Amino acid sequence: MVESWPIAGTFTIARGSKTHAEVVVATLDDGEFQGRGECVPYPRYGESVANVAAAVNAFQGPFERKALLNALPPGAVRNAIDCALWDLQAQRSGSTVWQLANVPTPRSATTAYTLSLDTPAAMGKQAAAHASHPLLKAKLGTTPGADIQRLRRIRAAAPKARLIVDANEGWNLAALNAFLPAAIDANVELIEQPLPANADDCLAGWREPVPIAADESIHDGANLATIAKRYQAINIKLDKTGGLTQALALAQEAQSLGLTIMVGCMVSTSLAMAPAMALASFATYVDLDGPLLLRQDRHPGLRYEQGKVWMRQGVWGDH
Repeated sequence: MVESWPIAGTFTIARGSKTHAEVVVATLDDGEFQGRGECVPYPRYGESVANVAAAVNAFQGPFERKALLNALPPGAVRNAIDCALWDLQAQRSGSTVWQLANVPTPRSATTAYTLSLDTPAAMGKQAAAHASHPLLKAKLGTTPGADIQRLRRIRAAAPKARLIVDANEGWNLAALNAFLPAAIDANVELIEQPLPANADDCLAGWREPVPIAADESIHDGANLATIAKRYQAINIKLDKTGGLTQALALAQEAQSLGLTIMVGCMVSTSLAMAPAMALASFATYVDLDGPLLLRQDRHPGLRYEQGKVWMRQGVWGDH
């Protein structure tokens, strides 16, 4: 099923803007129980809403999580089906996904709040409106001069908030180096994906004070050994790994390599956030604010309060 959820305003990153979150929901019904999973088709990875929805509807199995890893490639289609399988299995077993996955039951986590890319003045206003959030994430990725002005406006408007920035592949190495002094001055904790995924080899051996996280450069973790030489952190998103099953395996392997873990999301509803909460115990940074960027979330949804996201029973995985 395709659903369109209006965004509160316009959400802009270095690659473009959108006013609606287009999601695809997979539903697996065995006649007694119904498992659901939500994904976001992403053009950056060659996906479209129509193609993903058609692939989900046409899928005939296997309906088993480990076999699914070989049956479908990483991406939105596998994510929706994999999450629906987890949800269905939990209901059939009378258990919870957290118990099945052998991870701590997620209660709450501090989540980043994302500031949409805009003019320096407008981003300063966004930061002022959300200055009470303990962690802000600024979407950047234009020219170093403009991005530095954006960062300064944000820091002035939210002096107490922790900051991370995300360039969405918008810079080159010269731009990153030009931005770095301002990042240090603003106490930026992490820079996400500053360079294009196909041009990040120059980051090998990075030793600057601000660590860098791979986002577009990493999907299911097949290239994790290379990533560990170029980055200090990774952003794990279920729509990239192709579901919770592979995301859990990636988190464990990344942890063993000493990489800092961020769990992230696309702009989507609580049905997509809840499975990602299973990764919260691995994560130094949780960025699961998708529903906060919508005009309204689905019901029931997760609870967001004072910069934290709280699990609610019945959203997914613990019916």
